[in-house]
Amino acid sequence: MAENLILKIVTPEGITWEGKVSSVTIPGVNGEIGVMPGHIPLSTRICAGELAVQQEGKNLFLAIGDGFVQINRNYITVLTDMAIEADNIDDAQIELARQRAEARLKQKLSAEELAAAQVALAQSVALLKVKKTRSRSH
Repeated sequence: MAENLILKIVTPEGITWEGKVSSVTIPGVNGEIGVMPGHIPLSTRICAGELAVQQEGKNLFLAIGDGFVQINRNYITVLTDMAIEADNIDDAQIELARQRAEARLKQKLSAEELAAAQVALAQSVALLKVKKTRSRSH
């Protein structure tokens, strides 16, 4: 029997997703990170985008926000500010959030407000992309 990975996704709300998986693809700041059993230890930053999971021959897709990943052989811990499965993404709400973030970026903002608006925009774009390309209900 092939080895499995243990994936845990943690957001500020707690453990959002946890389970045994065959492989994971994570959006890293320098490109995608593919993880299979026996991966070398790695800790790095991740960016808003699509996290793809292969579990029992099926694919699962989540939109995640910025954060960090720690990989230790067969254990993966993703710390992120957002993680939503493709089928749970509400198009209308996310499009509205994207529009608000873009409008906010056009205003005169402090550095902190600008960073928050940029994060909101990146999350909205990631959510819309995952919903558009991966959801079974689109």
